[in-house]
Amino acid sequence: MSKTPHKGAEDARNQLPDLLAAAEKGRSTVITRHGRAIAALIPVAEYRGGAAQESLTALKGSGRGLWGADSARTLRGMREEWSR
Repeated sequence: MSKTPHKGAEDARNQLPDLLAAAEKGRSTVITRHGRAIAALIPVAEYRGGAAQESLTALKGSGRGLWGADSARTLRGMREEWSR
C-alpha cells in the first residue's frame, strides 16, 4: 500500500495539469497549507459526493418509551431544569 503524496498549495497550483493527469490514472494527492492537509484531489471514481441518506423506516418505533410515558412532561421538565 503506497502513501498518498502531499503537495504544498503553491506547488499544487503550479503542477495542476500533472496532478489532474495523475488523478485520471487513479492516483490521489493531498494538498497542504503550512504543513496541514486542507484538501484532496482524488479520481472521480472514488468520489461519492452527496451519498444518499439511508431510510429511517427501519428505526420506526425504536425510541418508543425513551422519553417516558408522557414525553411532553419529560421535555418540559428538562427545559425548566436548564432555565434555572
